[in-house]
Amino acid sequence: MTAIRTLILGLGNPILRDDAVGIRLATDLSERMGVPDGIRLAEGVPLPGVHVLQECSLGGLTLVENIVGFDRVVVLDSIATHGGIPGDWHSFTAEALKVTMNLSNVHDANFATALELGRRMGFHLPKDADIQVFAVEVEDTLTFDEAMSPSMELAYPVFSEGIFEELARVMPDILVGATGA
Repeated sequence: MTAIRTLILGLGNPILRDDAVGIRLATDLSERMGVPDGIRLAEGVPLPGVHVLQECSLGGLTLVENIVGFDRVVVLDSIATHGGIPGDWHSFTAEALKVTMNLSNVHDANFATALELGRRMGFHLPKDADIQVFAVEVEDTLTFDEAMSPSMELAYPVFSEGIFEELARVMPDILVGATGA
């Protein structure tokens, strides 16, 4: 029986204020878990166990390259929905993204399209049910700043703990003993 390879992926841009929330969550989670940063061997094959890519500013097809070879992925990212309150967060699997798939145009392909195309090309990618997404409602992703907005900073301790608790519930094997401050 082979070990499950899990990737924790912090998405965002570290210099666009609240867009960096996924990066910060991945960094904090990695510290809690004692997992070193870095995900790949020289040959490009993931090591067994849990790996953290704390900062990923890529999307679409390029993003898929980072998850090839993993069995499970945890995506930590920002989101801005109509009426969303900064600091609220959503949890769903990649199965929820199927409605956004469009294989007729691979330019600027969204995540669901990129996953499907990668699978059709024969890459080892996790099943949609094994890609867990945590998306935090944000306020400002347009201002160049390495600090999050004041409302996000204030809400961070609460939503980060909630996300880490939910992650421990849905993937308990990777977070044994990692929750709690």
